[in-house]
Amino acid sequence: MADLELTEEELTQKHKKERKELQAQIQTLKKSICKGDKKKRKEVAEEIGRLEENLEKRQAEELNTWKLAHVTLDENEQTETAQTNEEDDEDDNCAEQSTHRISKAQKRRERKAIAEKERNQRIIEQEALNVFGKRNVEMEAIKKILLERNLMVYEIPSDGHCLYNAVAHQLKINGETLLSLHDLRTKTAEYLRENMNDFLPFLSNPDSDDLLTPEEYERYCNDVAETSAWGGAVELQVLSRILKCPIEVIQATGTPYIVGEEYSNGKKVTLTYHRHMYELGAHYNSVTKHVQDEES
Repeated sequence: MADLELTEEELTQKHKKERKELQAQIQTLKKSICKGDKKKRKEVAEEIGRLEENLEKRQAEELNTWKLAHVTLDENEQTETAQTNEEDDEDDNCAEQSTHRISKAQKRRERKAIAEKERNQRIIEQEALNVFGKRNVEMEAIKKILLERNLMVYEIPSDGHCLYNAVAHQLKINGETLLSLHDLRTKTAEYLRENMNDFLPFLSNPDSDDLLTPEEYERYCNDVAETSAWGGAVELQVLSRILKCPIEVIQATGTPYIVGEEYSNGKKVTLTYHRHMYELGAHYNSVTKHVQDEES
């Protein structure tokens, strides 16, 4: 009941404080992991996932409850006003109205009002879920990190080519050698074929978890070159080597990680990594200089 007495802004601030406290708790959990302790790392990751999911669900319910309660209050006030007006009319026309039945038009209006009320409640519920949904929370966290660097997200289509298109965009805005999506895929596939021994131990069959056979590895390379197969950690390593520059990947939580730190020629590619942006799974975006008008 106490939350219902807060203003919407006060409730939003309360939720922000809770999320900040959770991030501090998450950092403490991460620091408790001993280097190389895979079991502990897995347990901590699962605990963090539960904590984030529970907070997200509870805050969405609180906001939804708050909005529904205030909509109900507004409707009650309107109803009371309408009832007062009706009572005044009844005082003047009591004898006449007592003989009238509710018309079909009045019944239609009442059904329409009920349907509209239900629709408004569904909209409020969906808005609450969207505001504190994983996708929005993740995007806001990434935007905040980028803003501190005077950067903003440059959205890349989610079509399986996002990693390569994001890298191509970075090369373009950095004034580097222009390479198209096709160029990057072809070069990545060629490098994988020429260095099979370096990458084969990191690739497994998704159905069996066994390492790829040489024949399966060749098909993997063909998919990289000729299809919209999604690029991941292995392809990031290859692209860094092809371009001879570090690739920095910014995420919503944790410090950004850099692939290819051994390159120090002043060039760098910066990407953002989104786990919850699309239903199909993870996604890469590019970044560009922050523009105030587009952010507002």
